[in-house]
Amino acid sequence: MGALPKIKVSITRRKRKRAHYLRLKMPAMIPCPNCDKPRLSHHVCPHCGQYKGQQVLDINEDE
Repeated sequence: MGALPKIKVSITRRKRKRAHYLRLKMPAMIPCPNCDKPRLSHHVCPHCGQYKGQQVLDINEDE
């Protein structure tokens, strides 16, 4: 058997602990200056492979 609680956690206390779950948000996406597709800020664009105007990743168009 695993660990068991010494006292019951009340429904209110349990719900209060989980209250922030609904407030989770999607990360902020910005348009890539090269291809205008959404990407994460301060990350390499997964579509064109550029970061700050430089080609960082070699992205194949065949895939």
